[in-house]
Amino acid sequence: MLGRFRAAPAPGAWLKREESIMGTAIVVELWCDRQAAGEAAITAVMDEMHRIDRTMSPHKDDSELSRINRGAGAGPVPVSAEMARLIVRAAEFSALSGGAFDITYAAVGQLYDYRNRVRPGDEELAKARAAVGWRHLVLDSQAGTVRFARPGMRIDLGGFAKGHAVDNAAAILRRRGIAHAMVSAGGDSRVIGDRRGRPWTIGVRDPRRPGELAAMLPLEDVSISTSGDYERYFDADGTRFHHLIDPATGKSPRGIQSVTILADDGLTCEALSKIVFVLGVERGMALVETQSGVDAVVVDAAGALHFSSGLLAPPPPSSASTTQ
Repeated sequence: MLGRFRAAPAPGAWLKREESIMGTAIVVELWCDRQAAGEAAITAVMDEMHRIDRTMSPHKDDSELSRINRGAGAGPVPVSAEMARLIVRAAEFSALSGGAFDITYAAVGQLYDYRNRVRPGDEELAKARAAVGWRHLVLDSQAGTVRFARPGMRIDLGGFAKGHAVDNAAAILRRRGIAHAMVSAGGDSRVIGDRRGRPWTIGVRDPRRPGELAAMLPLEDVSISTSGDYERYFDADGTRFHHLIDPATGKSPRGIQSVTILADDGLTCEALSKIVFVLGVERGMALVETQSGVDAVVVDAAGALHFSSGLLAPPPPSSASTTQ
């Protein structure tokens, strides 16, 4: 009697999908032995990105963030456990940086319109700066509420939400058994494992030469975030006005063009990229050197590259695939 022949299992494959969420390109690329399981994993990541956008977008009237900004000036507003955790982490980064990171910068940030080249005058800026101050954002953990202790105060998680989303996405993929993947949300990425025998290669964009790279980083199992003065900006009167704001001045720092941070989690990466940008090369890199497992690549105002000690000699640029 002839035996039954069993078909060999289909080989695994790389799967990739891109969607526009949170005002940026969300890209998921992964390897999975079963295509259906891989596609389901990507869908789960995109669903989580949409959920975070619905919760934390300052542009959606029904988001939790918008509800806080509407009501917390008048009294305590209930917040979700997730939002409370992010506010606690934000306060920790504010304390670490001496206020260089401050989600209450939004009182000033809302005065800039980069698309229409609008910036505040000195009097308007001074009034808004009076509403900035992370110590006046009062979280009652027991009651599960938050309130603003200064009139005109607002918060914005723009320096935080994408890193949080990438962290959640990585957790989803790991729970589904994905061992090789990359999740990218604009300038924030997380690589899981390697590219099946070779590292992922992440390109650090040249801030002044579109399409060119300032550095290439071979990476495995790490988060990376880049903040640059070329993302949302306009030039006027010989000055670049960009979306990275120093909470102390309400203005854009001038000493750096871009900061790239590598760390274990996206939340840390994104927060530190903003902190180093505001502190400047010397103070920012000194802070990075005090943080275990954190490295940085900084392009200063003159276009010079600075690497933290953990990166040693930078790898040369190559033609390998990149994420910017």
